[in-house]
Amino acid sequence: MKLILLGAPGAGKGTQAEILKKKLEIPTISTGNILRAAVKNGTPTGLKAKEYMDAGKLVPDEVIIGIINDRLQEPDCANGYILDGVPRTIGQAEALDQAGVTFDHVLSIEISDAEIEERMEGRRVCSTCGAPYHIHAKPPKQEGICDSCGGVLMQRDDDRPETVRHRLEVYHSETEPLKGYYESKGILNPIPNQPTIEGTTEVIMEALKAENGELFAKLMAAEGENANMRMEKAADELTILKLKARLYDVLLGDQEENRQ
Repeated sequence: MKLILLGAPGAGKGTQAEILKKKLEIPTISTGNILRAAVKNGTPTGLKAKEYMDAGKLVPDEVIIGIINDRLQEPDCANGYILDGVPRTIGQAEALDQAGVTFDHVLSIEISDAEIEERMEGRRVCSTCGAPYHIHAKPPKQEGICDSCGGVLMQRDDDRPETVRHRLEVYHSETEPLKGYYESKGILNPIPNQPTIEGTTEVIMEALKAENGELFAKLMAAEGENANMRMEKAADELTILKLKARLYDVLLGDQEENRQ
């Protein structure tokens, strides 16, 4: 299954991508991660990107698409993938089309600007260990102090109100038009944001199930089989532990008899 996750900054795309990655057993492809990996590995497209980055320039779309295309040729993408953070513009979407990159579904997480502003403005991160918090959804035990290491909590520049509003403006002008682009192709699936992460995941899974009944059933059956195998393995390990404990008791009893 080949997916794109769309949504405004703070909509929860990254969180849902990681959950879907495990449920569907396909990799999440994040632009930032693969760009860094390509540069580190010295691939031809990675070296091109490095030239722009070293010069302090934005990496052109054709280089970004080239890196993505290279990544999608790797064996772990044979059964599908999830693109998170790309495409960002109509130009990038058209470039993916021209490169022969196809998708089964585009999942667009729908959430209001007001809710995103409240969500992102409440984010805090530990200045020492990086642990994430939220003043409403996940507050620390002591205000402003990290539960894990005692470090001071801070608000990232990206989460400040003025920055959030600017990022939303950019999203509405450059990225949101992608919804119309993919709707015209018949692969757009609007996903109403839910009060909980689990709730949003459930809506996504139901949408995929409705569109891919047979394939989805196979995926879920495989997930069930994996769960059963894990349970059987755990039961076997427990049995071994019990046998070891029993053997230990017997040996201990023999030692006691010998001393007597």
